[in-house]
Amino acid sequence: MTNLTRYDPFGNLVRFNPLHNFDDLYKGFMMRSVLRDMEPEIKMEVSEDDKSYVVRAEIPGVKKDDIKVAVEGNQVSISAEVKQEKEEKEGKKVIRSERYYGKVYRSFSLDQDVDQNAVKAKYSDGMLELTLPKKPGSKGKEIPIS
Repeated sequence: MTNLTRYDPFGNLVRFNPLHNFDDLYKGFMMRSVLRDMEPEIKMEVSEDDKSYVVRAEIPGVKKDDIKVAVEGNQVSISAEVKQEKEEKEGKKVIRSERYYGKVYRSFSLDQDVDQNAVKAKYSDGMLELTLPKKPGSKGKEIPIS
């Protein structure tokens, strides 16, 4: 797929124009809003206490078997295979049919390493909840600057 760009014959001229970047502010606005409705994303909330991190990730419309979670040190990765199909009918006549097949992925780092052997994961009603216990003795050290 090619990207469309707007040609500006005076773009290379250097001059003061306070509205110069105004067009760039809205470039692709309509296309992004259309694509945003089709592509799902993983929305997350991460909380922390003294002993563990708790991650709540919204992954609606996905089967439990299609979700993969990986933890390595302080790096956490969540991926899911998404299959969405919408079909609108009037009687036996199909008016609209939309399909989306793809993979969503989210990866992030935590302040401390995670005890991989004690990680717990639960998925119900489109919500994945991970309990990630902190590994003892892996607290980051603050270095004084001289």
